[in-house]
Amino acid sequence: MRIEVESDTGDSGIERPRRIRLNGRVVEIVETIDQWPGRDYHYFKVMGDNGNLYIIRLDETCHNWELTMFQSPPAQAFSASHHEGRKRSKRMS
Repeated sequence: MRIEVESDTGDSGIERPRRIRLNGRVVEIVETIDQWPGRDYHYFKVMGDNGNLYIIRLDETCHNWELTMFQSPPAQAFSASHHEGRKRSKRMS
């Protein structure tokens, strides 16, 4: 899904997202959790001021941003508890 992203380039020369626009809503990026290069893309895992996690990517050849993953806080909590439950059941085996 294509999205609008406001970004800046820091001392590293890598463009970093600062805020994203989704369906008319502005989400401030409060934390860049991770980033990694891909073939023709640069990926960012970020936390929005709404508590949601996003993985967005920058198509470096045509300078388009895309949303590749979204996770809300309730889904994050479920994922973490589900993962912990699986670890616990493996230890009991």
